Amino acid sequence: MAFQHNKQQMMISNYKVGIIGAGISGIAAAKQLCHYNPIVFESTDSIGGVWKHCSFNSTKLQTPRCDFEFSDFPWPQRDNSLFPSYIEVLEYLQNYATHFDVFKFVKFNSKVVQIRHLNNHHHHHEYGRLLSGRPVWEVAVENNQTKIVEWYGFELLVVCIGKYGDIPIIPVYPKNKGPENFSGKVLHTMEYSKLDKESAKELLKGKKVAVVGYKKSAIDLAMECAQANSGAGGQPCTMVIRTLHWTVPSYWIWGLPFFLFYSTRSSQFLHERPNQTLLRALLCLLSSPMRKAISKFIESYLVWKLPLEKYGLKPEHQFVEDYASCQMAILPDNFFSEAEKGMIQFKKVSSSKWWFWKNGIEFEDKTKLEADVVVLATGFDGKKKLQSLLPEPFRSLVVDQSGIMPLYRGTIHPLIPNMAFVGYIESISNLQTAELRCKWLARLADEQFKLPSVTKMIEQTTQEIQIMKRTTRFYKRLCISTFSINHNDVICQEMGLNPWRKTNLFSEAFSPYTSQDYYF
Repeated sequence: MAFQHNKQQMMISNYKVGIIGAGISGIAAAKQLCHYNPIVFESTDSIGGVWKHCSFNSTKLQTPRCDFEFSDFPWPQRDNSLFPSYIEVLEYLQNYATHFDVFKFVKFNSKVVQIRHLNNHHHHHEYGRLLSGRPVWEVAVENNQTKIVEWYGFELLVVCIGKYGDIPIIPVYPKNKGPENFSGKVLHTMEYSKLDKESAKELLKGKKVAVVGYKKSAIDLAMECAQANSGAGGQPCTMVIRTLHWTVPSYWIWGLPFFLFYSTRSSQFLHERPNQTLLRALLCLLSSPMRKAISKFIESYLVWKLPLEKYGLKPEHQFVEDYASCQMAILPDNFFSEAEKGMIQFKKVSSSKWWFWKNGIEFEDKTKLEADVVVLATGFDGKKKLQSLLPEPFRSLVVDQSGIMPLYRGTIHPLIPNMAFVGYIESISNLQTAELRCKWLARLADEQFKLPSVTKMIEQTTQEIQIMKRTTRFYKRLCISTFSINHNDVICQEMGLNPWRKTNLFSEAFSPYTSQDYYF
């Protein structure tokens, strides 16, 4: 990069803590580390991360309010069962940041363009202190408006840039069969999310739209497309689906609340967890039929409630595999009634190989789909985004050979000194997961406890990754939802807190854990 040669002339301002990104994880980290006066670099002009920059007009929270809140900042009307819109979520985050005076730490329009490691001695057996008294990382930050680059030195760098946004995954097409062949418009959901309501409607109305994908953003987009095409001259939207996932209409299954199946201490007792005793491992083996039965029980409800078999949308894999990889999507209201009207159609493909022809897209089985607009709901490359920021050798180390970030307690990479990562492990409530790990990180920085040896941390992360691999084929998402309470327990124990957070044994066994249980 162009910033290296003039190191002699540049002024470096040194601070204890730097935070990259002002999404949910970044503002949680700034609040917990506020006694170090951190600097938060946010490349855009507002906080909120993906909620601000990757939301559609119809985007809603996937969980009830009480499952997505900071422990010390309850939602207004937190018992309202309706899922809040992305605008309400942004308002909540703004109010939190205002209430705790987090904005004073944030530098907006400040894009981190280079990170450099200062070769202080790093012992490969011991991780060492997070705050060593001298800078470990130098960070070059470009102001989006003035284009001026400033350098900062930090003892601890907290990376909160998230897995979504910025770098879209674009399919690879055969030679001469890309979008240049197509007479219509091609865009990724990242571009679509930047459109205002009127522009989005104009793009979709009266057009044959193909949406490539079948995760939450693809489902929301198909719904917006069907609504834009209601009335005279409306055209159907076709979802192009390679991998099916289980979708859920609401958090009730055969009249029972969903949390009973996976979000209580008793329900997670049936699932494998790290560092379990031999007896516990045996119990886990014996409870395998019970785990399958719970998964089948939920599947039976979904197949009864939704016309999955009619449209060929019933996945082959068990429901628990989608839950264990945090890929369960809540369906928008009226999704299948739009399908019944023919406004949402489904094209199942067995291969990820497809290409463009003049009037649409063509598949490996030689079938063609006519389209005026093709929207790629193909996700984001979060690992590439992270690796593009890190210098070597850390760029190569941050992701292991199977494509996973091995993070101790979901936060510390054993081989990368004085750096923390927040927002990279997923659960049923990513906000709760991020906030608790920020509390743990702040206490670690305060030296209230010490990390184990690098070898021990690697052993722990390896165990967790092995569990994910045994539980779901979609293990690369780094999701802890089937053992999240255990993950939180060990974090509380390291902080010297009682991991059993409820007031009585019945609640401890059968009530779901929420952020408010971790208010301390």
